[in-house]
Amino acid sequence: MAQTIEAFVGNALDEAKISPLHRRVVALIAAGYFFDVIDFTVFGSLVPFLLQSKFATGAEVAAIGSAAIFGMFIGTAGQGEFSDRFGRRFIYQFNLLLFGVFTILGAFAPSVTLMIICRFIAGIGLGAEQPLAFAYAGEYAPKRIRGRILAIVHFIGGACVWPIGTAVVLGFGSLLDTPEYVWRGVWLVIGIGALIVWVFRFTLPESPRYLATHGRGKEALDVLERLGIAGPKEPLSTDVASNTKSDPFAVVFTQFPVRVIAGMICFSAFFGVAIGLGAWLPNIMNAKGFNITKSLQYTLAMNFAVPCASLFMMYALDKYGRKITSVCAFVCAGLMAFVFANAGTPTELIIAGFVMIFFVQVAGNSMQIFASEVFPTNARASGFGWAAGVGRLATAFIMPMILWVQNGWGLTTVFVCLATFLLVAAASVTQLGPESRQKGLDEVAAPTG
Repeated sequence: MAQTIEAFVGNALDEAKISPLHRRVVALIAAGYFFDVIDFTVFGSLVPFLLQSKFATGAEVAAIGSAAIFGMFIGTAGQGEFSDRFGRRFIYQFNLLLFGVFTILGAFAPSVTLMIICRFIAGIGLGAEQPLAFAYAGEYAPKRIRGRILAIVHFIGGACVWPIGTAVVLGFGSLLDTPEYVWRGVWLVIGIGALIVWVFRFTLPESPRYLATHGRGKEALDVLERLGIAGPKEPLSTDVASNTKSDPFAVVFTQFPVRVIAGMICFSAFFGVAIGLGAWLPNIMNAKGFNITKSLQYTLAMNFAVPCASLFMMYALDKYGRKITSVCAFVCAGLMAFVFANAGTPTELIIAGFVMIFFVQVAGNSMQIFASEVFPTNARASGFGWAAGVGRLATAFIMPMILWVQNGWGLTTVFVCLATFLLVAAASVTQLGPESRQKGLDEVAAPTG
């Protein structure tokens, strides 16, 4: 029986050697991811400047942050349906354009209302970037080092961003005397950077796995040739998944309901802690008596834990596996939340914060790399997108709740709640699917008709 086009393409990519095109694909995916992630990581650092400039009140700042997260929910959940039907490349480019343009427009917004609208639309583009980044890069990566490649994407695009973003805000804050110029300038630079990457990303080819699964086998083989992979030596056949017209939403929720619900819980915990807490961290330390500059400096020191977490993941994911790494880190993150809540001196605060952020990032990003692998090619972006999208939506409520709980019951209660959520996420990771370490993507979840 002749080998199918899907099987040939999948096996060829799983066993491939790294080529210059592999490197360009990973670099451009990571670069776009960088400008998207830096946008929401700097928001917490910009909050004091938004308040000082009198542009917005505390409640309005929370609304600005929540508007972006509601946009991210729509972008994260909605992109999968389009990219699983019409291809990764077009949707990937469109979301970065949308994000870049409306981030720049938001930088010039004359009122809070227009700012909320711009942040909402930019959030749609921002939300679509993350699930596509991991799905796109994972579909190109050889199985023996897929964990390492996805960890590299996160290191460049999702990890180095945290200290760099805080340093950028500190730099703008020291150069400019006017608080309003600081937050407007930072968002302007982010938007321009995203559009520069958008131009370079026109050279990206479509995912060969997507092409093979959607009746475009000749195009898939052409991309393989550009990757330095030899073509088939005998004619290839097609199977039930070829040229699939299946509804990605139906595939996810009828065939993989446990995986997607477990993913929703995990992403809610990860985003709720990483983004929700990160947004208020400078403000929390400011309330403890540290001035804005000191608060940002301490936040910068803690945020160096994020690239450290990615470096650890490059080793751990392919050595020990996604599941065990994520479960252990979620448990440790929950324990460290208690330690951080009781830290008193600046030294205790920085050390406890660094270790807590390290474990939160290892847990959450190991989990999201795992989640990008446990759905089939014809529903991969949708499955990941719905799981991450619900996590984004939950964060929109978690962000104002952190401040509400802090004001009503104190900081210790905030961290007790967050620690409990992290421990629930540790249990949920075990339900995401079979361990994907050094397995081909079709072994974890084969395309279905």
